[in-house]
Amino acid sequence: MRFFRLQSLSPQRLLQASVLVALVTIVLKTGAWYITDSVGLLADAMESFVNLASAIFGLVMVTIAQRPPDEGHPYGHHKAEYFSSGFEGLLIVGAALAIIWAASHRIFDPQPLQQVGWGLGLSVVSSALNGLLAWVMFGVAAKSRSIALEADARHLVTDVWTSAGVVVGITAVALTGWLWLDALVAIGVALNILSEGFRLIWRSSQGLMDEALEPELLADIHKTLSGFEHATIRFDHLSTRRSGQRRFVDLHMHMPGSWSLDRAAALRTRVEQALMSAVPGLRATIQMLPSDVEAHFDDEKDVI
Repeated sequence: MRFFRLQSLSPQRLLQASVLVALVTIVLKTGAWYITDSVGLLADAMESFVNLASAIFGLVMVTIAQRPPDEGHPYGHHKAEYFSSGFEGLLIVGAALAIIWAASHRIFDPQPLQQVGWGLGLSVVSSALNGLLAWVMFGVAAKSRSIALEADARHLVTDVWTSAGVVVGITAVALTGWLWLDALVAIGVALNILSEGFRLIWRSSQGLMDEALEPELLADIHKTLSGFEHATIRFDHLSTRRSGQRRFVDLHMHMPGSWSLDRAAALRTRVEQALMSAVPGLRATIQMLPSDVEAHFDDEKDVI
């Protein structure tokens, strides 16, 4: 039996929950590091501070993205979510470099670990909280198409794997007595989250550059248009872009010049509605042209 329905949760509520969970995990992981003096657990705790900053910034950006269009932003504020994803990536990269710096000293000056059992227990509990929240976030992100929420969920998953690696490493230290393994695990953790940080930065940059829609969505658009095409109706100069949770398509629809404006407008409305039904969150803009008129652009490649 479900205690809640995913569709009833908004990105804002989940990011608020992420802030609370980050605060709890900071306390748990910092406590784990304090009682064990493990640099691996210190690395894990440092990433939780990144989780907190990312969740707060993501909450702010998602709130801005939900604002309606205004005079200064007639197309809305949807791209604000990309700033959240990029900011989170930068924080992850910074945390990874700090972890590598801290752990590199311990390789040459390893320290004995204390109360390993308690430390690992606290780390496991915090990882379970992050894993549960990430699972819920992925479900809502898929429905709301929120890149900020997805980025936060992916970061939490990275945190879970980080904690799992630390637990394995600390356990190996306790079993073998090889203290240098603690620092090695911390560096491995840093390299893992470093790659995730660069991935988030890259994805954010592509979104800000008006990246085209995904191939599967383009296929849905072309399939929908093919249902309206015949000897006197054709479509061309189709272009698409993504802007946060919104998707846009622009195209030309050619039809007989003898048609009345009412007839042409009615067909355009049907096509727009069909496109927006086929692709959730899509906004379609169709320019009507007579069959014997062609549009010309300066760009040699204007079809996506």
